[in-house]
Amino acid sequence: MTIPLLAAALVAAALAFLCWTLLSVDRREARAIRANLGRGIATAQAPGGPSGLLRALEAVARRLTPESYVRRLDRLLALAGRPSSMPLGRLLAAKPALGLFGAALGALMLSAGAAPTLRLVAIFLVGLGYMVPDLMLLSKGMERQKTIQQDLPNTLDQLLISVEAGLGFEAALARASTTGKGPLAEEIVRTLQDMQVGRSRREAYLGLAERTTTPEVRSFVQSVVQADAYGIAIARVLRVQAKAMRVKRRQRAEEQAMKLPVKVLFPLLFFIFPVLFIAILGPAVINTIATLSGR
Repeated sequence: MTIPLLAAALVAAALAFLCWTLLSVDRREARAIRANLGRGIATAQAPGGPSGLLRALEAVARRLTPESYVRRLDRLLALAGRPSSMPLGRLLAAKPALGLFGAALGALMLSAGAAPTLRLVAIFLVGLGYMVPDLMLLSKGMERQKTIQQDLPNTLDQLLISVEAGLGFEAALARASTTGKGPLAEEIVRTLQDMQVGRSRREAYLGLAERTTTPEVRSFVQSVVQADAYGIAIARVLRVQAKAMRVKRRQRAEEQAMKLPVKVLFPLLFFIFPVLFIAILGPAVINTIATLSGR
């Protein structure tokens, strides 16, 4: 009974991921291409198309979703970098759609039989379909924060070199954002844009800390804010922070190296040792069986 349930769960997860992929496709570029190709050609758009249906579903989902949960989803989107293919409204619309898809799949399973185990699986499919966007965003956010943590030491070294060469801190940030790639460079660009639209430097730096869960970035932002408030030389702060980040990077590498033997143990026990035993003891076992059987 366990194997059919596992197979049903895997199929449901694959179908939910497929629906999530179809719903999160960014169609703005395709619409722009069609608009450019059809410029000057009068076409009648059919009312009640997919866009209108999607907007209606977004409005219904926003009314039914509690504000606290909407804020949590917005926080997950911020940590994931706010992908353009999945704004908050489309995310709110995708969750009940995937939940209904899971409910339909569960009802299809219950039509074949009404066993208690199948009922639990049907309920699990509904919850899984509703929570697939949260899990996808959480996974993407964790991956993005890990990339920010890995890129921070090199960015601090670049900031330190730029400041010691005579650039101001904001000019050094602009240079690091233009020469760097990845989510950390994007967050620095967002911070500079916040300052350009009128936010104070303190608010822009604290906004950078709020958009990440990396402790190193928060520590760096707090140091910069304190240096700006008390008039401490920014080059000294950057030198201390860059040194601390290099030490933490070395400590993380040592920690991963110490975990490596434990991670290798399970593949060694379940995949390498059995094959090795078969290759070494297999001929001896065959000869022993042949001897005992009198062949």
